[in-house]
Amino acid sequence: MSEGRDEAFARQVAKVRESGVLGRSQGLSRLFDYLADPARQGRTLREVDVSQDVFRRDAAASDDASVRVYVHRLRRKLEEFYAGPGVDEPQRLVIPLGEYRLDVVQAKAPQAAARRPSRRWLWPALAAGLLLAANVGGWAWMARETAPARALARLADTPLWAGIGRERPVLVVVGDYYIFGDTEGGEGPRRMVREFEINSPADLDAFLMDNPRLQGRYVDLDTYYTPVGATLALREIMPLVRQAAGGPDRVRVITASQLTPQMMKGSDIVYVGYLSALRLLQGPVFDRSRFEVGATYDELIDRKTGKAYVSGAGTAPGDRPNRDYGYLAAFEGPSGNHFLIIAGARDIGVMQTAEIATDRKALATLQAAPLETLYEVDGVGRTNIGATAVAVVR
Repeated sequence: MSEGRDEAFARQVAKVRESGVLGRSQGLSRLFDYLADPARQGRTLREVDVSQDVFRRDAAASDDASVRVYVHRLRRKLEEFYAGPGVDEPQRLVIPLGEYRLDVVQAKAPQAAARRPSRRWLWPALAAGLLLAANVGGWAWMARETAPARALARLADTPLWAGIGRERPVLVVVGDYYIFGDTEGGEGPRRMVREFEINSPADLDAFLMDNPRLQGRYVDLDTYYTPVGATLALREIMPLVRQAAGGPDRVRVITASQLTPQMMKGSDIVYVGYLSALRLLQGPVFDRSRFEVGATYDELIDRKTGKAYVSGAGTAPGDRPNRDYGYLAAFEGPSGNHFLIIAGARDIGVMQTAEIATDRKALATLQAAPLETLYEVDGVGRTNIGATAVAVVR
């Protein structure tokens, strides 16, 4: 490269890194850093070079699909960057088709409407997209007023909600789960997989490094989902959250996978979702809890009595009666901010807990933080019928 091209290349590499568009995938970041290394500029890299240097594959391995998958993903991430935050950049990084290298080129004149590249694995991505769109879109209509303002104001003044949104903005965190694709040996994902030990692109990268035979078969789709119960519970509480915060402009909704430690300090936190989807919130919740997680998140054990509370909601088929557990906790955070946890082991647990947290009669019996209550929830199928408090900690 000439000196001018070298400077343009380095500038674009820095901008892509700073943008965060590469996400949390360690494999994607390693590939980008490898191709962006100035020492490799001008070299003709082979697929086997990338396979060995980036993914630590055996030199004898052939047809390493993981390299092609990650190069395709990196190319898409660059396209996303230059269609979004980097749209005004005069130069752009590209990966020429059929090659394993980064190049810098002059940006083309903007087009009226850029078409997204087609994908052979459209149907699974579309299915996931519809699921996520339903949730994200739902958050907009969930925020509408579903109760008279005067009644909401009374609820917002109850001890459980009194501290929420008074001095800080409110961050509503919805529990979500990471899912990845299984190509089953084909060219694109054939099905989507949820594995409790793999909760992020970084986890998937680490798993594939330990299981190289699955490189190219399991692929990151950059996709997450929220359970139905969490979505319905969110609808139940959003009008009250907005009232407590003093307006929608002081409320932000994110998923648990987006939560950062810094966010946990600067806002009041309202969590809605499964106990198994707490992610970063798991430590603050269970470090101070009377309960601990048992063999699975369907089981909570009372540290004081040793009694185990095991949800059966995940095992009862169809419309048969089942039993779940709901969990409601309120406590002070690291910077004096307020945490409110509205959770359940499964759908009917979190839905029932959301109803309790927004019910006038139920709120009249609850005290101010710190508070921790475990509810035994009865239901039929995915419909919650009622709840009984089985453990109350004040």
